[in-house]
Formats: sequence, structure tokens, C-alpha cells
Amino acid sequence: MSKRLLIAVPRGALFGETLDLLDSAGIPTEEVRENDRKLYFPEAGIVTVRPSDVPTYVEFGAADLGITGKDVLLEQHYRDVVELLDLGYGRCRMVVASPDIEPEPLASAARRLGVMRIATKYPKIAGEHFSATGRQIEMIEVKGSVELAPLTELSDGIVDLVDTGATLRENGLVIREEIVETTARLIANPVAHRLRAAEIDDFASLLKTR
Repeated sequence: MSKRLLIAVPRGALFGETLDLLDSAGIPTEEVRENDRKLYFPEAGIVTVRPSDVPTYVEFGAADLGITGKDVLLEQHYRDVVELLDLGYGRCRMVVASPDIEPEPLASAARRLGVMRIATKYPKIAGEHFSATGRQIEMIEVKGSVELAPLTELSDGIVDLVDTGATLRENGLVIREEIVETTARLIANPVAHRLRAAEIDDFASLLKTR
């Protein structure tokens, strides 16, 4: 018999719903739920990683399958993975936001200098969005709370992923533009997808019915 398919599961916002989905597909996740520090669960065929690391583990074959947000896949467009399925949960929006003041900071910066300063954790997505609309930006890549950047005048605005928008409102920011909607996606290693096509397709079909 072939070994069990190994699935890279994202810790963080998608974690609970991903485990619920796997439970419904007959994959036991009780041990995963009970261990905050353990990362590898060979009996269940699960490895837990940061969402941004899921494509890396899948591309290099450390995991056969993975679940992560579409935002991660758009930002890491260079990863050689096969996107199999839109799982429908974890729905968020990638947006452009700026302080809720007048004159509007992004428009003011564009008029003044022709260049806007944008802070983001998603430089590729942000860069492509502004380039497609013919606007020049100075990109400031941050790793932490991006909402702080315009409040301290590090940037004129931000590009970030939002769910309800509550964090933006609490920090006096408003959404100016919506770039893309993202959801959780099932991805596969290209080699595994060829060699274990039947197993992987059956698994994807099972998730699709959940």
C-alpha cells in the first residue's frame, strides 16, 4: 500500500475551519487540536505550518497537499504548485486603505509628488495593482501591524488583507479600493499530482462535497 498523503495545514486564521473540513472528510484531527506545540502528525497525515510556508512545503515535496489562502498563492506566484480547489472558507478581501481624513492622503500624495508611499506585507499584489492602474508607488514592506504605518506617517496608505474591517476602523483607516477577494485553496505538489493522481483527485472530490 502507498503511504498516506501528507497535508500541510495552516496555523492561524484558517486552522480551525481546515481541521473541521478534514474531520468531515474522515481524517482524524483530535491529536492536532490537543497539541499546540507539536507540528508533525504522521498517523493523521498532517503537518502544521505558517500559512505563508504551505506552498514551500508543497513545492519541494515535503507535503503532497496543502491548504492556504489565495493571497499567499498570489504573492508567491513563483511557487511550482497545482491549485486544485477553491474551498470557499476563510473569505477575506485585499484592499487599499488610508486614514479617514481630508484631504484624502492617497489622492493628495499623488497630486503632490506623483508617487504614493504604500506599506504592505504583500509587495507583489500591491505593485501589480498600482501598476495596472498607471500609478507610481514607493513600496515599504513591513512584517508586523501594517495599520501603524500611515498613523506614524511612514506611508500614505496600506495594502492589506481584511475580514470585517474592524481593525482598520479602530485605527482610523477606511477602505479606498478593493483589489481581490481571497479564500482557502487546496494545492498539490506537481510530481505527487502526477504519480498519485487518483488518490489526490479522490481526496479533492471528497472535500468539494463538504
